[in-house]
Amino acid sequence: MQDIRLPTLRAAQQSSATDQVFDALYQAVVSLDLSPGSKVSEAEIAKQLGVSRQPVRDAFFRLSKLGFLKIRPQRATLISKISTEAVFEAIFIRNALELACLQAAMTHMTATGLAELENLIELQKTTTATKESIQFQQLDDAFHLKIAEIGGHEHVWTLIRDQKGQMDRVRYLSLVDGKQRTIDEHVQILDAIKNNDKTTACAVLEQHLCHIKTYINDIRTQYPDYFEENSQ
Repeated sequence: MQDIRLPTLRAAQQSSATDQVFDALYQAVVSLDLSPGSKVSEAEIAKQLGVSRQPVRDAFFRLSKLGFLKIRPQRATLISKISTEAVFEAIFIRNALELACLQAAMTHMTATGLAELENLIELQKTTTATKESIQFQQLDDAFHLKIAEIGGHEHVWTLIRDQKGQMDRVRYLSLVDGKQRTIDEHVQILDAIKNNDKTTACAVLEQHLCHIKTYINDIRTQYPDYFEENSQ
């Protein structure tokens, strides 16, 4: 198994050991610390994180349900390669859910909500000159989560997160050149919200979420070993 950087688990407070292991592995997969096609071992992950094998086994099962792991009896467990078809399906589902959240948020928007969204954009701007792609992506997620929260649909983010993971590995590979575009689109969405222009807000959000379709083939050409061979 390749050397990976997993965060040290904190003492479980509100989350279980399985949840913490899952979150750590999820982030490692999305940030490509665990690269597509690489092998992972329950025993080695458990040793590195200082937990028993049971929470790792449970986290592996959850990740396999999201399409991130291939658990093969009597054979090594592998990080799944990226499926273009799965990415496109995730885009479709995420777009439908987030458009509904955005429209609800605009109905319930307050000055506090606008200020919170503005602050998240400003925080994102501080990461554009650095290589902190993980932090940038977390702030990107926070912006979209905040919209769901303002609309009264925070619970929908769980569904979105399950789907967007298929997109996130491709997005992560694009962030070297795509940070400013992401910020610009967030600004456009916020401006449309301020102007109570639902048509523009929804159009920009859809463009923002679907932009991955325009560069996924280039990413696949750059990183062919990360993608399934039969993925079109």
